[in-house]
Amino acid sequence: MGISTDRAYELLRQLGIRPPAQPLIVAVIDGGVDTAHADLKAVLWHNPREIAGNGRDDDHNGYADDVYGWNYTGGKDGRNVFHDQKEETRLYARLRPRYEGKTLAQVPAAQQTEFRLYERAKAAYTTKRAEAETAYQRDSQQLAEDIANTATLKKAYGVPVLDSALLRHSPSADTTLTKLASLFYRITSRMHQPNADSVLNYYRHYNAELKDRLDYAYNLAYDPRPIIGDHIQDLRERAYGNADLATSLADHGTKHGTHCAGIIAADRTNELGGKGVADHVRLLSVRCIPDGDERDKDVANAIRYAVDNGAKVISMSFGKYFSPEKAAVDEAMRYANTKGVLLVHAAGNDHLDTDQTVQYPQGRYLNGQQIPNLITVGANARANDEHLVAPFSNYGRQSVDVFAPGVEIMSTVPSSAYGPLSGTSMAAPTVAGVAAVLKTYFPQLSPADLKRIILQSAVPCHTQVLKPGTKERVDFATLSRTGGIVNLYEAVKLASTQPSPKHQAKAHASK
Repeated sequence: MGISTDRAYELLRQLGIRPPAQPLIVAVIDGGVDTAHADLKAVLWHNPREIAGNGRDDDHNGYADDVYGWNYTGGKDGRNVFHDQKEETRLYARLRPRYEGKTLAQVPAAQQTEFRLYERAKAAYTTKRAEAETAYQRDSQQLAEDIANTATLKKAYGVPVLDSALLRHSPSADTTLTKLASLFYRITSRMHQPNADSVLNYYRHYNAELKDRLDYAYNLAYDPRPIIGDHIQDLRERAYGNADLATSLADHGTKHGTHCAGIIAADRTNELGGKGVADHVRLLSVRCIPDGDERDKDVANAIRYAVDNGAKVISMSFGKYFSPEKAAVDEAMRYANTKGVLLVHAAGNDHLDTDQTVQYPQGRYLNGQQIPNLITVGANARANDEHLVAPFSNYGRQSVDVFAPGVEIMSTVPSSAYGPLSGTSMAAPTVAGVAAVLKTYFPQLSPADLKRIILQSAVPCHTQVLKPGTKERVDFATLSRTGGIVNLYEAVKLASTQPSPKHQAKAHASK
C-alpha cells in the first residue's frame, strides 16, 4: 500500500509541468540530521547569509553559524541535551511542592484548574514510572538469562561466534542444547541478525533504553536545562542553543531525524540508497527533540525559525500528552499560516484513540478552532489485510487526518548508512514529501489548498483491520477523517485541475 510516487512523476512529465528554478525549502523539526550523509548532503538547505565556522552571527538573526539550521537543545559551550523528562514528570516535579497532600476543597478557586492538572500529571507519572520499573527489571532478568545461555552454547560447541548456520544445524546430540540453539536460530532469523551476539547487542541496547526511562524520562530530580542556559519560563526568548545538528551520530535523535529527512528528500538523482518522495527541495534541520518530551518553548521557536528561513512545509515527528505552554505553540502555528506554511505532524505510537486522549500538538487551538494548516498522520503497513493499520499507530475519526506508510520504512541513517524504522514518525515525513511535491509543481497552492488536496485525494479503504491495541476488527475508514491512505499520484491529478489564481480572479470579476 504505497503512495504511487513514480506514477505521479510520470503524470507530471506527461502534463509538461516543470519545477521552478528555486528548490522548495522543507524543514525537519526533529532530533538532528547527519549533514554529511552521502544521500542528503546535496539536498540540504544552506543559509546564504551565514559564513560557516567563523563563530559569528553574520546575518544578525540571533544565531551564529546556523549554516544548515539550528539546535534549540544545545548550549553555547557546545554541550547538548540528549535526554529530558516526560512532560508529566516535569509538571509533577514543579507542582508537587504546592499541592502535595491537598484536596480540591483545600485549594483556592483560582488555582483549581492547575490543581487538576497536577493530579493528572501525578497519576500519569506514577503509572508510567511503575511500568518502566517493571519493564526494566523483567528485561534485565531475561537479558542475563540470554547472555548465560549463549555462553553455554559457545562453550559446548567450542566456538567464539554462534552464527545462524551453526544454530540451525546444532552439532550436539544433547537435546537441551539442540532446543536452545533452535530457539536462538528462530530469534536471529526473525530479527534478520547474522549471529547470537548481534541479537544480544540489540537486547543490550533496548535494556539501556529502558534504564534511560528511569534515569531521565521518569526521574523527578533530573534537569538538563542548565546545559542550554536559557530562561525556561521566558517564552519570548529566542536566541539560545547552538548550530550542532548532528550532535552525536550514535544518538537516537540524530538517527531519527536523519531517517525522516531521507524519507522526504533523499537524493533522487544519484545511484545511492533510496529515493526520497520530493525531488526539488532543500532540507532545513531544526533540532529540538530529545529522548523524552520536547519543550513547548523549543517547538514554538523551531517553527518560527523554519518559517523565517523560508520553509513552506514543516515535518514534525514528535508528540506528547501534556502541553502546559500550548498557547506559545498555537501562536507559532498561526504565524506559520500567515506565511503560507503547511505543518505535518505524526499522530503518535501508543495505539490510542486521540479523539478521546489528546496528543499534542493537536489539530485545534486552545479556543477550539481547527488549525487550518496542520495535517495529522497515522501509520499503515504494506499489505491490504487485517494488519493494514500499524499496531502501534494512534487513530481518531476526528483527530487523525490521513494514514501513510510507516512500518519497516527503509531510509537514511547516520554515517551514510540505511536502515528500517517504524512509526507514525515515518508516516508524517511521507506526507510532508507529498506536500513538498505539490507546492513545488503547483506553487500557487496555499496551506489550506495543500491540506484539502492531500485529504481529498487520499485513497479510501474499507478493509476490516485490527484496531490498534485490540483484537477488535473495524473498518479502516473509521480510523481517520479521510478513511484513506495518502496518494501522491491522486494528489497531483487533483492539483492539476485546480484553477490558477489568475483564472480565479477573472471568474470572481465576471460575477
